[in-house]
Amino acid sequence: MGEQVSLYDEKVLTLFKLLGNKRLFIMLFGLILFIALMGFTLGGRLNLSWPEKFVHDTVTFVQQIFYKPASYVSGFIKDVSNLKDVHEENERLKIAVAQYTRDKAHYNAIQAQNESLMDALKFTERQKKLNLPYEYRIAQVTSINVADPFNQTINVNLGSKNGVRQGMPVISVEGVVGMISRVYEFSSTVQLLTNLDDKDPSSRPISATIMGKEKKSFGMIESYDHSSGTFSMTRIEEDDEIAEGDTVVSSGEGGIFPKGLILGTVISINVGEFGLTRTATVQPAATYRDWRELFIVITPDANETGKEAK
Repeated sequence: MGEQVSLYDEKVLTLFKLLGNKRLFIMLFGLILFIALMGFTLGGRLNLSWPEKFVHDTVTFVQQIFYKPASYVSGFIKDVSNLKDVHEENERLKIAVAQYTRDKAHYNAIQAQNESLMDALKFTERQKKLNLPYEYRIAQVTSINVADPFNQTINVNLGSKNGVRQGMPVISVEGVVGMISRVYEFSSTVQLLTNLDDKDPSSRPISATIMGKEKKSFGMIESYDHSSGTFSMTRIEEDDEIAEGDTVVSSGEGGIFPKGLILGTVISINVGEFGLTRTATVQPAATYRDWRELFIVITPDANETGKEAK
Protein backbone atom coordinates (compact mmCIF):
# COMPACT_ATOMS: atom_id res chain seq x y z
CA MET A 1 0.00 0.00 0.00
CA GLY A 2 2.76 2.35 0.88
CA GLU A 3 4.52 1.54 -2.42
CA GLN A 4 1.43 2.44 -4.50
CA VAL A 5 1.13 5.85 -2.84
CA SER A 6 4.74 6.64 -3.44
CA LEU A 7 4.39 5.65 -7.12
CA TYR A 8 1.38 7.98 -7.49
CA ASP A 9 3.32 10.78 -5.92
CA GLU A 10 6.14 10.32 -8.33
CA LYS A 11 3.75 10.57 -11.34
CA VAL A 12 2.13 13.72 -9.93
CA LEU A 13 5.54 15.21 -9.27
CA THR A 14 6.64 14.42 -12.82
CA LEU A 15 3.46 16.04 -14.22
CA PHE A 16 4.04 19.17 -12.17
CA LYS A 17 7.58 19.34 -13.47
CA LEU A 18 6.35 19.11 -17.04
CA LEU A 19 3.75 21.80 -16.39
CA GLY A 20 6.40 23.90 -14.83
CA ASN A 21 8.23 24.04 -18.15
CA LYS A 22 6.39 27.01 -19.80
CA ARG A 23 7.77 26.50 -23.28
CA LEU A 24 6.71 22.92 -23.39
CA PHE A 25 3.33 23.84 -22.03
CA ILE A 26 2.77 26.49 -24.67
CA MET A 27 3.78 24.13 -27.44
CA LEU A 28 1.38 21.47 -26.19
CA PHE A 29 -1.44 24.01 -25.92
CA GLY A 30 -0.78 25.36 -29.38
CA LEU A 31 -0.69 21.88 -30.85
CA ILE A 32 -4.02 21.01 -29.22
CA LEU A 33 -5.56 24.33 -30.43
CA PHE A 34 -4.27 23.78 -33.99
CA ILE A 35 -5.71 20.24 -34.09
CA ALA A 36 -9.03 21.54 -32.80
CA LEU A 37 -9.16 24.34 -35.38
CA MET A 38 -8.26 21.94 -38.18
CA GLY A 39 -11.06 19.64 -37.20
CA PHE A 40 -13.42 22.57 -36.82
CA THR A 41 -12.69 24.18 -40.21
CA LEU A 42 -12.44 21.01 -42.27
CA GLY A 43 -15.87 19.84 -41.24
CA GLY A 44 -18.83 20.58 -43.53
CA ARG A 45 -20.48 23.69 -42.04
CA LEU A 46 -23.07 26.08 -43.40
CA ASN A 47 -22.78 28.77 -40.76
CA LEU A 48 -19.68 30.57 -39.67
CA SER A 49 -18.75 31.04 -36.11
CA TRP A 50 -18.68 34.50 -34.60
CA PRO A 51 -14.85 34.56 -34.41
CA GLU A 52 -14.68 33.82 -38.13
CA LYS A 53 -17.22 36.49 -38.87
CA PHE A 54 -15.39 38.96 -36.70
CA VAL A 55 -12.04 38.22 -38.33
CA HIS A 56 -13.53 38.38 -41.86
CA ASP A 57 -15.33 41.68 -41.22
CA THR A 58 -12.25 43.16 -39.59
CA VAL A 59 -10.01 42.17 -42.50
CA THR A 60 -12.57 43.47 -45.02
CA PHE A 61 -12.84 46.82 -43.22
CA VAL A 62 -9.07 47.20 -43.06
CA GLN A 63 -8.74 46.28 -46.74
CA GLN A 64 -11.39 48.82 -47.64
CA ILE A 65 -9.54 51.55 -45.75
CA PHE A 66 -6.32 50.87 -47.64
CA TYR A 67 -7.79 49.75 -50.99
CA LYS A 68 -9.75 52.90 -51.90
CA PRO A 69 -6.86 55.37 -51.48
CA ALA A 70 -4.57 52.92 -53.24
CA SER A 71 -7.03 52.59 -56.12
CA TYR A 72 -7.37 56.41 -56.33
CA VAL A 73 -3.60 56.83 -56.41
CA SER A 74 -3.26 54.08 -58.99
CA GLY A 75 -6.04 55.61 -61.11
CA PHE A 76 -4.45 59.06 -60.85
CA ILE A 77 -1.07 57.73 -61.95
CA LYS A 78 -2.76 55.90 -64.83
CA ASP A 79 -4.64 59.07 -65.84
CA VAL A 80 -1.40 61.09 -65.76
CA SER A 81 0.25 58.46 -67.93
CA ASN A 82 -2.69 58.53 -70.36
CA LEU A 83 -2.62 62.34 -70.38
CA LYS A 84 1.05 62.26 -71.28
CA ASP A 85 0.32 59.82 -74.11
CA VAL A 86 -2.54 62.02 -75.34
CA HIS A 87 -0.28 65.08 -75.22
CA GLU A 88 2.42 63.33 -77.23
CA GLU A 89 -0.16 62.09 -79.74
CA ASN A 90 -1.58 65.62 -79.98
CA GLU A 91 1.88 67.02 -80.69
CA ARG A 92 2.41 64.43 -83.42
CA LEU A 93 -0.96 65.31 -84.93
CA LYS A 94 -0.11 69.02 -84.84
CA ILE A 95 3.12 68.35 -86.71
CA ALA A 96 1.25 66.21 -89.23
CA VAL A 97 -1.39 68.91 -89.75
CA ALA A 98 1.27 71.60 -90.14
CA GLN A 99 3.09 69.46 -92.69
CA TYR A 100 -0.18 68.83 -94.52
CA THR A 101 -0.97 72.55 -94.52
CA ARG A 102 2.46 73.39 -95.94
CA ASP A 103 2.15 70.69 -98.59
CA LYS A 104 -1.36 71.84 -99.51
CA ALA A 105 -0.25 75.47 -99.77
CA HIS A 106 2.73 74.42 -101.88
CA TYR A 107 0.49 72.30 -104.08
CA ASN A 108 -2.02 75.14 -104.49
CA ALA A 109 0.77 77.56 -105.40
CA ILE A 110 2.18 75.16 -107.98
CA GLN A 111 -1.30 74.50 -109.36
CA ALA A 112 -2.04 78.23 -109.62
CA GLN A 113 1.31 78.86 -111.30
CA ASN A 114 0.70 75.98 -113.71
CA GLU A 115 -2.73 77.34 -114.63
CA SER A 116 -1.27 80.81 -115.09
CA LEU A 117 1.48 79.51 -117.34
CA MET A 118 -1.04 77.50 -119.35
CA ASP A 119 -3.07 80.67 -119.86
CA ALA A 120 0.12 82.47 -120.89
CA LEU A 121 0.93 79.72 -123.38
CA LYS A 122 -2.54 79.92 -124.89
CA PHE A 123 -2.19 83.70 -125.08
CA THR A 124 1.12 83.60 -126.94
CA GLU A 125 -0.31 81.03 -129.36
CA ARG A 126 -3.25 83.34 -130.05
CA GLN A 127 -0.89 86.27 -130.59
CA LYS A 128 1.17 84.23 -133.07
CA LYS A 129 -1.97 83.56 -135.08
CA LEU A 130 -2.48 87.33 -135.38
CA ASN A 131 0.95 87.57 -137.06
CA LEU A 132 2.02 90.46 -134.80
CA PRO A 133 5.83 90.79 -134.88
CA TYR A 134 6.20 91.19 -131.12
CA GLU A 135 8.11 89.34 -128.45
CA TYR A 136 6.38 88.79 -125.11
CA ARG A 137 8.51 88.50 -122.00
CA ILE A 138 6.84 87.18 -118.88
CA ALA A 139 7.44 89.39 -115.84
CA GLN A 140 6.57 88.46 -112.27
CA VAL A 141 4.61 91.07 -110.31
CA THR A 142 6.57 91.90 -107.15
CA SER A 143 4.37 94.58 -105.56
CA ILE A 144 1.31 96.75 -106.10
CA ASN A 145 1.14 100.42 -105.08
CA VAL A 146 -2.50 101.33 -104.50
CA ALA A 147 -2.14 103.99 -101.81
CA ASP A 148 -3.32 106.63 -104.28
CA PRO A 149 -6.34 105.28 -106.22
CA PHE A 150 -5.71 107.85 -108.98
CA ASN A 151 -2.05 106.96 -109.43
CA GLN A 152 -1.77 103.19 -109.12
CA THR A 153 1.40 101.42 -110.20
CA ILE A 154 2.85 97.93 -109.99
CA ASN A 155 6.42 96.68 -109.94
CA VAL A 156 7.76 93.79 -112.00
CA ASN A 157 11.01 91.84 -111.83
CA LEU A 158 12.39 92.72 -115.29
CA GLY A 159 14.59 95.77 -115.90
CA SER A 160 17.09 97.27 -118.28
CA LYS A 161 19.29 94.18 -118.02
CA ASN A 162 16.40 92.27 -119.60
CA GLY A 163 15.96 94.73 -122.46
CA VAL A 164 13.03 96.60 -120.89
CA ARG A 165 12.69 100.26 -121.91
CA GLN A 166 10.47 103.11 -120.79
CA GLY A 167 7.15 103.33 -122.65
CA MET A 168 6.87 99.62 -123.44
CA PRO A 169 3.30 98.26 -123.17
CA VAL A 170 2.47 95.81 -120.42
CA ILE A 171 -0.40 93.40 -120.97
CA SER A 172 -2.15 90.47 -119.32
CA VAL A 173 -3.75 87.52 -121.08
CA GLU A 174 -6.93 89.61 -121.19
CA GLY A 175 -5.64 92.91 -122.56
CA VAL A 176 -3.51 95.99 -122.00
CA VAL A 177 -2.68 96.79 -118.38
CA GLY A 178 -0.40 99.81 -118.70
CA MET A 179 3.04 100.91 -119.77
CA ILE A 180 6.54 100.97 -118.34
CA SER A 181 7.02 104.32 -116.60
CA ARG A 182 10.36 103.77 -114.83
CA VAL A 183 13.14 101.30 -115.53
CA TYR A 184 15.80 100.09 -113.11
CA GLU A 185 18.57 97.54 -113.53
CA PHE A 186 16.56 94.51 -112.45
CA SER A 187 13.01 95.83 -112.05
CA SER A 188 10.52 98.24 -113.57
CA THR A 189 7.47 100.27 -112.57
CA VAL A 190 4.27 99.95 -114.59
CA GLN A 191 1.78 102.81 -114.72
CA LEU A 192 -1.73 101.41 -115.12
CA LEU A 193 -4.19 102.64 -117.73
CA THR A 194 -6.52 103.48 -114.85
CA ASN A 195 -4.34 106.60 -114.41
CA LEU A 196 -5.41 108.06 -117.77
CA ASP A 197 -6.87 111.54 -117.28
CA ASP A 198 -7.68 113.98 -120.06
CA LYS A 199 -7.29 116.85 -117.57
CA ASP A 200 -3.73 115.85 -116.72
CA PRO A 201 -1.22 117.33 -119.21
CA SER A 202 1.27 114.53 -118.43
CA SER A 203 -1.26 111.82 -119.31
CA ARG A 204 -0.68 110.40 -122.79
CA PRO A 205 -3.82 109.23 -124.67
CA ILE A 206 -3.75 106.05 -126.73
CA SER A 207 -4.81 106.01 -130.37
CA ALA A 208 -7.33 103.23 -130.90
CA THR A 209 -9.35 101.55 -133.60
CA ILE A 210 -11.83 98.70 -133.98
CA MET A 211 -10.58 95.18 -134.69
CA GLY A 212 -11.58 94.29 -138.24
CA LYS A 213 -12.39 97.93 -139.05
CA GLU A 214 -8.92 99.40 -138.81
CA LYS A 215 -9.33 101.50 -141.98
CA LYS A 216 -12.83 102.72 -141.14
CA SER A 217 -12.66 103.53 -137.44
CA PHE A 218 -10.45 105.67 -135.22
CA GLY A 219 -10.53 107.30 -131.79
CA MET A 220 -8.48 108.19 -128.71
CA ILE A 221 -8.59 106.50 -125.30
CA GLU A 222 -8.06 109.60 -123.15
CA SER A 223 -9.46 108.96 -119.68
CA TYR A 224 -10.62 106.35 -117.19
CA ASP A 225 -13.76 106.76 -115.08
CA HIS A 226 -13.11 105.30 -111.62
CA SER A 227 -16.79 105.39 -110.67
CA SER A 228 -17.92 103.21 -113.61
CA GLY A 229 -14.62 101.44 -114.27
CA THR A 230 -14.65 102.31 -118.00
CA PHE A 231 -12.52 104.12 -120.58
CA SER A 232 -13.72 107.07 -122.60
CA MET A 233 -12.90 106.86 -126.33
CA THR A 234 -13.20 110.30 -127.93
CA ARG A 235 -12.70 112.03 -131.31
CA ILE A 236 -14.76 109.44 -133.17
CA GLU A 237 -15.97 110.72 -136.54
CA GLU A 238 -19.70 110.95 -137.07
CA ASP A 239 -19.61 108.51 -139.98
CA ASP A 240 -17.38 106.03 -138.12
CA GLU A 241 -18.61 102.40 -138.30
CA ILE A 242 -18.00 101.78 -134.60
CA ALA A 243 -20.78 99.82 -132.89
CA GLU A 244 -21.59 98.35 -129.51
CA GLY A 245 -19.82 95.06 -128.86
CA ASP A 246 -16.82 95.96 -131.06
CA THR A 247 -13.34 95.12 -129.76
CA VAL A 248 -11.14 98.17 -129.32
CA VAL A 249 -7.42 97.72 -130.09
CA SER A 250 -4.46 100.04 -130.29
CA SER A 251 -3.98 101.48 -133.78
CA GLY A 252 -0.21 101.92 -133.58
CA GLU A 253 -0.43 105.61 -134.45
CA GLY A 254 1.10 108.21 -132.16
CA GLY A 255 4.16 106.15 -131.23
CA ILE A 256 2.96 105.13 -127.75
CA PHE A 257 1.46 101.69 -128.28
CA PRO A 258 2.13 99.27 -131.11
CA LYS A 259 -0.94 98.25 -133.07
CA GLY A 260 -3.19 95.30 -132.39
CA LEU A 261 -3.14 95.27 -128.56
CA ILE A 262 -6.60 94.69 -127.09
CA LEU A 263 -7.90 97.56 -124.96
CA GLY A 264 -11.55 96.71 -124.34
CA THR A 265 -15.10 96.39 -125.67
CA VAL A 266 -17.52 99.14 -126.72
CA ILE A 267 -20.58 99.16 -124.45
CA SER A 268 -22.22 102.44 -125.52
CA ILE A 269 -21.87 105.30 -128.01
CA ASN A 270 -22.85 108.91 -127.27
CA VAL A 271 -22.69 112.27 -129.00
CA GLY A 272 -19.37 113.97 -128.35
CA GLU A 273 -18.50 117.52 -127.40
CA PHE A 274 -20.10 120.24 -129.55
CA GLY A 275 -22.00 117.52 -131.42
CA LEU A 276 -19.31 117.22 -134.09
CA THR A 277 -17.86 113.90 -132.93
CA ARG A 278 -18.98 110.91 -130.95
CA THR A 279 -17.74 109.34 -127.71
CA ALA A 280 -17.69 105.65 -126.87
CA THR A 281 -17.68 104.06 -123.45
CA VAL A 282 -15.26 101.13 -123.43
CA GLN A 283 -15.19 98.31 -120.89
CA PRO A 284 -11.50 97.48 -120.21
CA ALA A 285 -10.37 94.03 -121.33
CA ALA A 286 -8.08 93.68 -118.32
CA THR A 287 -9.93 93.13 -115.07
CA TYR A 288 -7.20 94.77 -112.94
CA ARG A 289 -7.11 91.90 -110.51
CA ASP A 290 -4.16 90.70 -108.40
CA TRP A 291 -1.82 89.66 -111.20
CA ARG A 292 1.06 87.25 -110.68
CA GLU A 293 2.52 87.39 -114.18
CA LEU A 294 2.29 90.01 -116.91
CA PHE A 295 3.75 90.35 -120.40
CA ILE A 296 6.07 93.13 -121.47
CA VAL A 297 5.66 93.71 -125.21
CA ILE A 298 9.01 93.92 -126.98
CA THR A 299 8.57 95.40 -130.45
CA PRO A 300 11.16 95.09 -133.26
CA ASP A 301 12.05 98.74 -132.85
CA ALA A 302 12.57 98.22 -129.13
CA ASN A 303 14.83 95.25 -129.81
CA GLU A 304 16.95 97.39 -132.12
CA THR A 305 17.11 100.13 -129.52
CA GLY A 306 18.21 97.63 -126.94
CA LYS A 307 20.97 96.31 -129.19
CA GLU A 308 22.25 99.83 -129.86
CA ALA A 309 22.25 100.61 -126.17
CA LYS A 310 24.34 97.52 -125.47
